[in-house]
Amino acid sequence: MQIDEVELRIVRVPFRNPFTTSFGSQIEKHTVIVTVRSDGVEGYGEGVMEPLPDYREESLVGAMHLIRDALVPSLIAGGCDHPAELIDRWARWRGNPMAKTAIELAVWDCFARQQGVPLRELLGGSRTEVPVGASLGMNTLAASIEAVGKHVAEGYRRIKMKIQPGWDVELLTPVRAAFPDIELTVDANSAYRLDELDALRPLDDYDLHYIEQPLHWDDLVDHAALAPQMRTALCLDESLTSPARVRAALDLGSCTVVNVKVGRVGGLAAVQQIHDLCVQREVPMWCGGMLETGIGRAHNIHIATMPGFTYPGDTASASRTYARDLVEQPLEAVDGIMQVPGGAGIGVTLDRGFLAQVTESVEVLRG
Repeated sequence: MQIDEVELRIVRVPFRNPFTTSFGSQIEKHTVIVTVRSDGVEGYGEGVMEPLPDYREESLVGAMHLIRDALVPSLIAGGCDHPAELIDRWARWRGNPMAKTAIELAVWDCFARQQGVPLRELLGGSRTEVPVGASLGMNTLAASIEAVGKHVAEGYRRIKMKIQPGWDVELLTPVRAAFPDIELTVDANSAYRLDELDALRPLDDYDLHYIEQPLHWDDLVDHAALAPQMRTALCLDESLTSPARVRAALDLGSCTVVNVKVGRVGGLAAVQQIHDLCVQREVPMWCGGMLETGIGRAHNIHIATMPGFTYPGDTASASRTYARDLVEQPLEAVDGIMQVPGGAGIGVTLDRGFLAQVTESVEVLRG
């Protein structure tokens, strides 16, 4: 597969509403959309690095430097026989999984389109629909309860609520009272410390499916110490940045549920390795989201078709996040089920008119 050119397009796409977590509020998706062109075929990828390193260490400016100066020149010079080989080729540049993923996703999509097959087929997925959950940002108590009710009525298979110290039992007590039977999870986005057990132990009283990333964003050891002191299962997100880190977390007992975000772990080849490890160890996993546009969302939907993804993921309806998306296909769940986009590759096409409206800059790199 010879790469003819790579387009890097910086976009700003407004959210329908602000999304608030323990580390702040977001009002737009400011990221890079990657187009890889090969022999008349295009493939699309999306970066999930943020303008500032709020989630992990990567930032948009730093990622673009590595993409321009290293990843794209390497890709154009060498091409690739299969996208899965890029993870090893790019290992010489340490870390930076989000930058690598933005390019790798576009290569996978282009490769699948050239083969005339859906991406899920290359990943070993067979399902044509996947169950999805809703992730709710922080809001007032009344608005939060209303949002839970709305999403339960729409059939979402899991409700995830963002928490932090001082906004946990105050939220969960009325929510669980109003909705005693729903599959409920919480995500702390690293807001607690191990010495705050008095705040964490009460979470066991709410019949949560799991607690996501309660402690430090790069920690495995403290989570391993916390896990046996809680009845509720722990799920890790921010701490799992590679297949090796997932293996270490499982070996240490840091978690018993795995959140897979393709940008955080370094691409689809890394997802395949993590998937096979979790299946071997019978560890449940699910596909997390980073408020992606339809490009990244379509990739996530295809990922979630793999057999090891047994819990509902964050691939909810695009209209929850965006009034208008970057793709022409409506990626909308019905009764908590998301249909996998049909056709070759990720199965979506660009809304080029709207894409032009939200574009901040464009550059095309050739050999």
